[in-house]
Amino acid sequence: MSQTRQQILILHLALPSLESDTVAWALYDGATPSGTPPMQSGDSYETPYPSVLEAMRDGWNVLQVPTLPLYTHGYEHESGHLPYEYVLERKVAFHE
Repeated sequence: MSQTRQQILILHLALPSLESDTVAWALYDGATPSGTPPMQSGDSYETPYPSVLEAMRDGWNVLQVPTLPLYTHGYEHESGHLPYEYVLERKVAFHE
């Protein structure tokens, strides 16, 4: 019997463009067997996708696009969270 499970991919881009380079990511995989860590952080040197557009071409659906940051005058160069976060999801077959 085949069922589907959800995978969530979070990509942080260098710029707001869907074609911009991925700089950080995390993958949450609901299709992993019980007892297996369901999350992979972006701690490897190779990104799962170089951009959101490439992930879309591989079947991922965009669920959330970033709200563009508002920079207060005088604080434009302060560091903080990564502002261009895209949340994607796809359904994959799962066989028990």
